[in-house]
Amino acid sequence: MSSERWAIHMHKEYFKFSCAHFLIFPDGSKERLHGHNYHVDAEIEGQLTDRGLVIDFILVKPMIRELCDSLDERWILPGEHPELEIKERADGHTDVVYRECRYLAPSDEVLVLPVNNTSAENLATWIGRELVRRIGKEFGRTQIQKLRLSVSETPGQWGVYQYCDDAKDSAS
Repeated sequence: MSSERWAIHMHKEYFKFSCAHFLIFPDGSKERLHGHNYHVDAEIEGQLTDRGLVIDFILVKPMIRELCDSLDERWILPGEHPELEIKERADGHTDVVYRECRYLAPSDEVLVLPVNNTSAENLATWIGRELVRRIGKEFGRTQIQKLRLSVSETPGQWGVYQYCDDAKDSAS
């Protein structure tokens, strides 16, 4: 049995963000605080509408750009790491403590994400899930069957998240 599939793929120069982070490794060691210039690619697969579209590029691109902008020029922290302590202070600063390391940063420059580490894979997951949520909120039921979102931290290295609506995928 054959099947056909359609998708839109988006790779724009402005799907980017620069931010600081450090990874915490399974052995408990961590990287030094450093930054990357990240780039995002997204592919949305689904059935064609009666207008010949999976979903309109013009409607989705601003959502991706908004997600990138929310991460830009921030220090991103994993809010779900079991050992990392993050405390916002009354003076507008945030204390960040991991074992013997202690940092202090202006709170408006810190973004705590609901992840356990700030890996490219987790960033792709967070952005991808947010994009699926926002598309659903904005457009209600869509024809989206799959979404593949990648976050590149350096050329040639990506973290990839894939969403699949199994009910829609098995119906095709």
